[in-house]
Amino acid sequence: MTTDNKTIIQRALTDLIETGSIEAAEPLLRDDFIHHRPDSTSSTKTEWLAAVQAALTPLAGMQVEVLHLLAEGHHVVLHSRRRLPEGGPEITVVDIWRIDDGLITECWEIIEPAAQASANLTWWEPAEH
Repeated sequence: MTTDNKTIIQRALTDLIETGSIEAAEPLLRDDFIHHRPDSTSSTKTEWLAAVQAALTPLAGMQVEVLHLLAEGHHVVLHSRRRLPEGGPEITVVDIWRIDDGLITECWEIIEPAAQASANLTWWEPAEH
């Protein structure tokens, strides 16, 4: 099952990036798909697909380097480095996908600009007295 789930995620990502369209990815999502963001907002399948479609044009030419693609049970974790086009920033993205019955049901996403990573490494340092 985990190999099949990895294949579903790879196919969805490849289709989005190579075609610049959501058409091939849309049937891979369940109708009750939910996308979660770190700010506690979420979006439905329709909302998420609209947001992705709107982003695909300005992101045309984005380079994606998959660093890790891990699967266990119903979950697939995709850790990638993405270089935005036209001198845009490099970002690190971690997506956790849940797949049920061959369809993507849920996604949690974290995006961090690589240039700001060091600023986010100080949260556990003790405060100076």
